[in-house]
Amino acid sequence: MSDAVTSADGLARCPWGAEPEIYRDYHDAEWGRPVRGDDALFERVSLEAFQSGLSWLVILRKREAFRKAFAGFRIAKVARFTDADAERLLGDAGIVRNRAKIAATIANAKAAARMDGGLSDLVWSFAPERRERPKSLADIPAVTPESKALSKALKKEGFGFVGPTTAYAMMQAVGMVDDHLADCHVPERD
Repeated sequence: MSDAVTSADGLARCPWGAEPEIYRDYHDAEWGRPVRGDDALFERVSLEAFQSGLSWLVILRKREAFRKAFAGFRIAKVARFTDADAERLLGDAGIVRNRAKIAATIANAKAAARMDGGLSDLVWSFAPERRERPKSLADIPAVTPESKALSKALKKEGFGFVGPTTAYAMMQAVGMVDDHLADCHVPERD
């Protein structure tokens, strides 16, 4: 039996992506779609880190403010942030004002800027073999061997707030795995 739910528009969706509209839009157009590029992946790993301990809905609602506060998540710019920038961010009510997460995001940008080969190549090197879509939410793991290995590799590069659960959430979000439920209307990726 599937956990997919049918929304008011008649489409079956993963239950977390049915309501409210901001979730539905993210679920339908973005989550699980392949994302490549160093800056794009830096944004995703940063937002997943900020989400830790919070609802993803909080992060989605603050996403544009995060983009503005963190220079569009352009690694080269964030890597040059200073202590004054960190203090500015702590005063920005548009984002999640967590000192450790702000410091980690700046440190992660510096680590990404130093990487040979780039963040995108590193992250995607941990993409698992393609598998069937899960039939129910119970079939979706919180961590996998690949997310553990990705977390370890990112930490070795100097990244923070990238534990195996956060790494797996990012893997789902950026399309490294397709965890849309089998009965979900979102087309399977190629």
